[in-house]
Amino acid sequence: MRDTVSLPLRDRAEAAELLTKRLQAWRGRNPLVLAIPRGAVPMGRIIADGLQGQLDVVLVRKLPSAMDPELAVGAVDEHGNRELAPWLHRAHTSMEWVEQQTVVQRELMRRRRATYGPAVQALGRIVLVVDDGLATGATMAAALRTLRTQRPERLIACVPVASQEALDLIAPLCDEIVCLAVPMNFVSVSRHYGRFPQVEEDEAVALLRR
Repeated sequence: MRDTVSLPLRDRAEAAELLTKRLQAWRGRNPLVLAIPRGAVPMGRIIADGLQGQLDVVLVRKLPSAMDPELAVGAVDEHGNRELAPWLHRAHTSMEWVEQQTVVQRELMRRRRATYGPAVQALGRIVLVVDDGLATGATMAAALRTLRTQRPERLIACVPVASQEALDLIAPLCDEIVCLAVPMNFVSVSRHYGRFPQVEEDEAVALLRR
């Protein structure tokens, strides 16, 4: 489902409130809201509370290009499953670099899992996967692939803003997409927010434990 909202969004809180309104069909059915850390964790808290659901995280990390750390050439989940962009080599990024980054990102996720606690299982649950925006879609795709193996009842990708390319990538991997806006000439997620501060680790942990 896709709806049009005015951009830029004020902040992640406004984005989460708007998504919660679109997701009211799942209120009271104890949905499992899985936020992609750390940026989406404050959003996940608002959505989980608004839908009377449960909040956890799904650990996936982007694999940056060798030339531009802001450009994702893929993503990896905490189990080592990777989603690589088809244009990887056009980004002047070798597989050797990808392997190195995979090790780095998995170690970071190992430390985060120890901090966040054991993962909540998705088997038989209504699962809402939340991110604050999709540029390439690789990170969300990696999350959806790993969650599908847990056999949720329904798997729904929830984002305020995304590129059409990202939506095309993730569409076959989930049962539904809830996206508020698909701007033309998508450049980056942050440009579609008035405020887009970094979410610190202690804030994410506090929100998960609340």
